[in-house]
Amino acid sequence: MTAKNRIITRRDFLRTGSCVVMGGLMGLPVLSKASAGKTQKSRVVLIRDGGVVDGTHLQDRLLEQMLDEAVSTLLDEPDVRLAWKQLVRPTDIVGIKSNGWSPLPTPAALETAIETRLKLAGVKEQNISIDDRGIQRNPVFKNATALINTRPMRTHHWSGLGTLLKNYIMFVSQPWAYHGNACERLATIWQTPPVKGKTRLNILVMLTPLFHGVGPHHFSQRYIWPYGGLLSSPSVMNSSAKTDPSARRPAILRPPTSNSVWATATRNVSI
Repeated sequence: MTAKNRIITRRDFLRTGSCVVMGGLMGLPVLSKASAGKTQKSRVVLIRDGGVVDGTHLQDRLLEQMLDEAVSTLLDEPDVRLAWKQLVRPTDIVGIKSNGWSPLPTPAALETAIETRLKLAGVKEQNISIDDRGIQRNPVFKNATALINTRPMRTHHWSGLGTLLKNYIMFVSQPWAYHGNACERLATIWQTPPVKGKTRLNILVMLTPLFHGVGPHHFSQRYIWPYGGLLSSPSVMNSSAKTDPSARRPAILRPPTSNSVWATATRNVSI
């Protein structure tokens, strides 16, 4: 059958649609090779563990195991040290772009685990820094050759969702200038010199996504979803995610029950 006469099946349509949806959920730029008429495929790994969220506390050791499983699966390398060595070189200067929004920050245990594994891969301690709002003054970020991008998923007053795409907004001197029209210019930040071509790993923290809120500084524990997930991908995104925190919004009309989907206790890997 020629390309001209090729029939698009329902499966083709769903496969393509899921890629578009997932790239949007992670909030990362979808980069295409227009001249070749093809898109560059990128792997996305979802790791879930029902035991990592224990009430209002996180189980740090389980979180470390989830990170290791995510990176090993992402790179098809069971040895964690060798997997991280595929992401960074010993000579790299690595900025871990975290998120310090106080009601729902990137977990400190995850930040520490990432830093530990960078050292395991041979990166010198003095060439690693974890930062958010101070990155423009941080000498490691100013000289960075590699970036690790990580933040929690939450709703956002201006952009709709706070995702990995938005996490780089602190690289610009006037972040508020990017809030217009639902933050439509966020992707342009990824083409600026401090960022362009440096992102080695994206980790969207979906341990306890915030799925509802009103106003720019909203937060309520009532609207936290104990999903227990980490969503990971390399820098070039043309992939999909499977979970939108807004899907939990109907649950705000009633308290969660013991048989809620929130109470999953199994670990799943999705690629």
